Amino acid sequence: MKKELDLVLAPQVAFDPALLEQELLQQAALPATHASAYIHKIKRSIDARGRKVQVKVRADVYDQTPDLSSILPTYVYPEVKPNAKRVVIVGAGSAGLFAALRCLELGLKPVILERGKDVRTRRRDLAAINKEHLVNPDSNYCFGEGGAGTYSDGKLYTRSKKRGDVQRVLQILVQHGATPDILFDAHPHIGTNKLPVLIAQIRETILQAGGEIHFNTRVTDFLVENQQMKAAVTASGAVFDGEAVILATGHSARDIYELLHKKGILIEAKPFAMGVRVEHQQSLIDGIQYHCDGDRGNYLPAASYALVQQVAWRGQERGVFSFCMCPGGFIVPSATAPGEVVVNGMSPSRRDSKFANSGIVVAINLEDMDLKQHGALAGLRLQQALEQKACAAAGGTQMAPAQRLHDFVKGKVSASLLETSYQPGLASVDMLEVLPPMIGQRLRGGFQEFGNKMRGYLTNEAQIVGVESRTSSPVRIPRDKETLRHPQIQNLFPCAEGAGYAGGIVSAAMDGERCAEQVALLVQR
Repeated sequence: MKKELDLVLAPQVAFDPALLEQELLQQAALPATHASAYIHKIKRSIDARGRKVQVKVRADVYDQTPDLSSILPTYVYPEVKPNAKRVVIVGAGSAGLFAALRCLELGLKPVILERGKDVRTRRRDLAAINKEHLVNPDSNYCFGEGGAGTYSDGKLYTRSKKRGDVQRVLQILVQHGATPDILFDAHPHIGTNKLPVLIAQIRETILQAGGEIHFNTRVTDFLVENQQMKAAVTASGAVFDGEAVILATGHSARDIYELLHKKGILIEAKPFAMGVRVEHQQSLIDGIQYHCDGDRGNYLPAASYALVQQVAWRGQERGVFSFCMCPGGFIVPSATAPGEVVVNGMSPSRRDSKFANSGIVVAINLEDMDLKQHGALAGLRLQQALEQKACAAAGGTQMAPAQRLHDFVKGKVSASLLETSYQPGLASVDMLEVLPPMIGQRLRGGFQEFGNKMRGYLTNEAQIVGVESRTSSPVRIPRDKETLRHPQIQNLFPCAEGAGYAGGIVSAAMDGERCAEQVALLVQR
């Protein structure tokens, strides 16, 4: 017998595993000692709209243990056969790794080429950015095993449910070591401290089945014959050929865009967004969102927020919105080359930092880019110019330009800055001199509106840190909607964030799987 339950619970029950199990069994009219009972937790979400915070829980309670394969299936990756067709995958982010796993399921041999280092060795280069202000162009917060998602908040929430099976991706992550709670929470995340172990386990699955992963292997050219992709060439001169190339390089692989443009392979400029990171005390955000004095108690997670506002400047409205909000997190340096400053956010699994940060960015449309001479690379050039300007304004290292939030809105240079989670340090700067007016002026209007929506948000006890410029790729690599192949180059499959078709760990993973499936259909013909 199965009992379907939809409950509204107090946080101290919903977030205490023992109390939650006890409550679910009681609601299913089963004794707590019922040994064969099985609880399948389906969804948990916080409702903080009222003065009293409540938690909605959906679960199925069985009086007898059901067939668990239907609830949490196990995915099998058979060993690659000696005559298996090879698929070259450029990039070992979530798209590349999930493309490789799907290739194995479909009887193909994945060969991953990753410009950066394995997830463990990569940490040394992250430490060098934070402590010594040294940026390794091939190993940083964006490049390396696991991609940009590895050292991030590990958010697994996506709205791209029409593009693939979200639950399947989450189940594969659980199979490789993620907490089963990601199958249950409405806005799941893993945390930057746990993601590296999980990524390493996925690597082992790929290698044990006969796939290949080559680190420190930067692709510098492609061999194209008769409009067909034949192979990828690396910086060492090695040639990796295959039946197809899945291009999953992430949104910061600017050299790949430059290479494609130089070779006459079609790419396009696309809308994207840029802005800043705003950092508050987490207790302030908790107080606003949970209607408390800043002490959220022992059970509620660190509060987050999502904000959006249309703001006009010179008669043109653009969206100003929060992006990649990191409760209980840190701001990190995400530059991929010396001479630029880029910031991003991340959180540990417990989200227990005293800081909350979020990207606050402005939508940039094609008509906003007054860089027509750069064609498809117009947005990329705009990104570069802003990142280099931010670096120069803060002193030429990985220190970031910053300003107290209310000072920024009022146009006043901050006499002092607040304590920050950003390790390389901050420099007090007039951010309106760093940001283009189409971004800076709209941000000012956006923050004013956000202050109206969240009383206490607009304060000088918060500060903005610049620049948040890698929200998404400013370049799209076109592909057919059905076959996912490039319209000009056969056997080339542009994939995920770097190609302009995804925006996070889960959506990128789903896109990687879809590309692998289309490669398999091509190979089988």
